[in-house]
Amino acid sequence: MPHFTAPDGLSLWYEEAGEGLPLLCLSGLTRNARDFDYVAPHLPGVRMIRMDYRGRGKSDWADPKTYDVKVELADALALLDLLGIEKAAVLGTSRGGLIGMLMAATAKDRMLGLALNDVGAVVDGRGLEVIRGYVGKHPPQKTVEDAAQARMEMNAQSFPGVPLERWRKEVMNTSVETPEGLRLNYDPRLAEALGDGEAAATTVDLWPLFEAVAPLPCAVIHGENSDLLSFDTVEEMARRHPDLIVAHVPDRAHIPFLDEPEALTALTLWLERIR
Repeated sequence: MPHFTAPDGLSLWYEEAGEGLPLLCLSGLTRNARDFDYVAPHLPGVRMIRMDYRGRGKSDWADPKTYDVKVELADALALLDLLGIEKAAVLGTSRGGLIGMLMAATAKDRMLGLALNDVGAVVDGRGLEVIRGYVGKHPPQKTVEDAAQARMEMNAQSFPGVPLERWRKEVMNTSVETPEGLRLNYDPRLAEALGDGEAAATTVDLWPLFEAVAPLPCAVIHGENSDLLSFDTVEEMARRHPDLIVAHVPDRAHIPFLDEPEALTALTLWLERIR
C-alpha cells in the first residue's frame, strides 16, 4: 500500500478503494485505517480514502508536539491534494470527528458533508479521563487471545453481546504480539499530546466548530452508553442544526463499530443528501 509525504516531510500511509463519491475516513485517537473495516462493505458507490495519522499504524512516528488536530488536518488535506480531490465527504470517528469539525471551520470549501461517530460539540471530561488512562500504555496481557477475552469481559455492560472474534480484531488493530507480550502499534508518546492533570480531563466546548458545519449535510452517530457524547449534547446539536441526521445506537459505548443497523441507516441517508 502507498505512502505519501506530509507537509513537514513525514511519510504517512494511506489506502483507497472503490469508485464514486470521495469519502475521507478519519479514525480515532489511538487507532488507524482499520477503524472502517466494518462499515466499508456497506457503503457502495463511494471512493473510500483512509489514512494512518502520524505516529499510528503504518505511518512514521514524529515529534509528539505534532500529534495535534491542526497538524493532522493539514496531513489529511495534503492527501486530498495528492489524490486530486477538490471536495470530499468526511466520516470522522472520535478524534477524526474533531478533525472534521476543524476542517469545517477552516477549510469548508474542501468538504461535501460531515458524519460524526460518537463525538460532537461537547466532549465529556469523563470520557477524556478514561482515554487518558490507557493511551500510551502497552496492554498488560501477553497474547491477543488474552487481551480479547479481557476486553469482552470489561465491556460486557457497555457493549453487551459483542462476540469474542470482534474484540480479537480490535486488539489486533491497535497492537502486535511479540515475545515480550503485546505492544502498541502506535507511538506511546501520543499520551504527551493529551497533557496531564485536571486540564486533560476537562469537558471541552466545541460549539463554534460544530456550528461551522452548517449548512452542509451532517450526521451524528451516538453510542447510547457513551461517556464522551451525551444525549443532551446530541439534542442541542439537533436543535442548532435542524437538518442533523441522528442515530442513537443501543448497546454501544465509545465507539460504535458503524455496521450497526442504526449507524448504517444514518450514513446511507447522509450520503444520499450529499449526492
